[in-house]
Amino acid sequence: MSAAATLQEVAGGVWAYVQPDGGWMVNNMGLIAGADGATSIDATSTEPRMRAYLAAVARTTPAPVRRLVLTHAHPDHCNGASLLPDAEVIAHRAVAEELARPHALAPHIFEPFAQGDIRARRPTVVFEDAIALLDAERRIEVRHPGGPAHTAGDAYVWLPDDGVLFTGDLVFSGGTPFALSGSPAGWLRALEQMAALAPEVVVPGHGPVGGAELLEPVADYLRFLVDAARSARERGLTPLEAARGLDLGRFGGLLEPERIAGNLRRAIAELEGDAAVDVAAAWQDMYDYNGSQPLEVRA
Repeated sequence: MSAAATLQEVAGGVWAYVQPDGGWMVNNMGLIAGADGATSIDATSTEPRMRAYLAAVARTTPAPVRRLVLTHAHPDHCNGASLLPDAEVIAHRAVAEELARPHALAPHIFEPFAQGDIRARRPTVVFEDAIALLDAERRIEVRHPGGPAHTAGDAYVWLPDDGVLFTGDLVFSGGTPFALSGSPAGWLRALEQMAALAPEVVVPGHGPVGGAELLEPVADYLRFLVDAARSARERGLTPLEAARGLDLGRFGGLLEPERIAGNLRRAIAELEGDAAVDVAAAWQDMYDYNGSQPLEVRA
């Protein structure tokens, strides 16, 4: 397991739960205390991590967690939801649809890790564009960016009175953005939306908390990705061939560089106007790019 997680207060009664090092299956969450109970933004990937989070919540606020907002359907952000069996689960319609048809990866893709006795929960409240959560303490706005970005069902959580933005995986801080389930072009538009809010605090889905300066590096990577995809398409390269021949340059020091292979498969398909991507083949590309070794998991 990585270094110990920390619950960092980012505004009065608002915390970011940051789990180093932010790699595969090691995500961040949020906690918002309210008069009628607390709101959790996302869950964790494993039972030990979720129990550690809930213990930290109990030490921080006496308010029970009555609401769970899922920023998207990836398992690292959803798996621990079953340890909040009585909480209302709020998510975009596409999250509900994806959780209704979960798929398993080939077992060789990731290093083995112990998930424990947890599972995702289907949303009990589904929204299309945005939803405002009623809370006597503050306004909590949950917004979909209007189309696929990191995934089809992304949501970011904006606290306008506090200037705090919880981005889910629309922002990776120190990690490689992962676009296989979404749209590089749509993701760039989502980043523009969030930048227009001028947030004072940005809590990313993975990695350290920062400010609005966290947004532009993600956009830079996505523009680099689209350019690389365009070049690969012009040269008739497969995504894996393109990834292996690509100099990652300033992005080479990010965590999970192997994501470039999956990202290129999505970006090339988008340039070709094809919404369908062979997801299993994309994961195999990432495995092969990683030296035909399982992807490292510190969960």
